[in-house]
Amino acid sequence: MENMINISEVNSMKDERFEWVFGNVIELSSEAAACVKNMRPFKDVTDLCAAFYKYLDEVTFEEKIKVLKSHPDLAGRLAAQGKLTPESACEQRSAGLNDLTPEQKSVIDSRNKRYKEKFGFPFIICARENKVQSIIEGLNKRYNNSLEEEINIGINEVKKICQLRILDIVKN
Repeated sequence: MENMINISEVNSMKDERFEWVFGNVIELSSEAAACVKNMRPFKDVTDLCAAFYKYLDEVTFEEKIKVLKSHPDLAGRLAAQGKLTPESACEQRSAGLNDLTPEQKSVIDSRNKRYKEKFGFPFIICARENKVQSIIEGLNKRYNNSLEEEINIGINEVKKICQLRILDIVKN
């Protein structure tokens, strides 16, 4: 991205602009940006990422569930309807989720449904760090985890997604 900003620009942003720029680094969680803006100034982009991680670590159990529920299903209905956030659309495309065979689509759909029925939130994996086969393997393997394990894994995947989204905005 050619219009990246530096950390001093992040630190000097008006609050509303900060919330707008960073409002979707955690999917559809503008309240994260509203909270993190108060942690400025940041030394560097690593420090900025750490502030979002701290937010995720410190929110209540219910807020963690809300964060997890705000993520779309991988290759799901929103993707099919073209209604993903621009960030999610790009991430799913990079993982190859736009080019699934009918068999892969069927497997992912059924595994997503089964996972969501068990845990109450969508399967979350950092799509930019994975491809179709590793996503399917993750859906199969992680289904056997406990709710607590999946909340922790899901939040850690959200942190990876968040970091990559921040690195798309702020020069390192």
